[in-house]
Amino acid sequence: MKHLKKIAVALVLFVATTAFVNAQAKVAHINVQQLLQEMPAMKQADAELKKLNETLGADIQASMTEARNKATQYQNEAPSKTAEENAKREQEIMTYQKTIQTAQQAAQQELQKKQQELLAPIQESAMKAIEKVAATQGFDYVMDASPGAGVLVAKGKDLLADVKKELKF
Repeated sequence: MKHLKKIAVALVLFVATTAFVNAQAKVAHINVQQLLQEMPAMKQADAELKKLNETLGADIQASMTEARNKATQYQNEAPSKTAEENAKREQEIMTYQKTIQTAQQAAQQELQKKQQELLAPIQESAMKAIEKVAATQGFDYVMDASPGAGVLVAKGKDLLADVKKELKF
């Protein structure tokens, strides 16, 4: 009877241990930030955004230079003009500055809109590839191992190389 109890306890422990091991979720990690930075589509998007930023910046810079030149001209001519003309010119410069400020805000909004338009499909593609690789390899959870993402220790399987292969780069 004592012997039977030992076998029963051993069997219960074996079943519990097996169930515990099987209940453990498989976890992997990937540095999503690194993946996105290395994607060819991201490099193309960055180049396009940089070009747009330079174009918008050049237009605004030209307007600012024109406004400074006009302000300097008006300031130099101020002693020879009437107070009414100087007030009118000062108002003109202020209006010009407001227009430039509005243009800067519009350019910033356009840049943000373009960034969202370009990056959304890239991020979606990366997430689909991560999900596909995780499912193929049987992982239940994939943690983002990007700096500051909250993963403190990443000793498990790193999916970066497999996801790059899935994305064909």
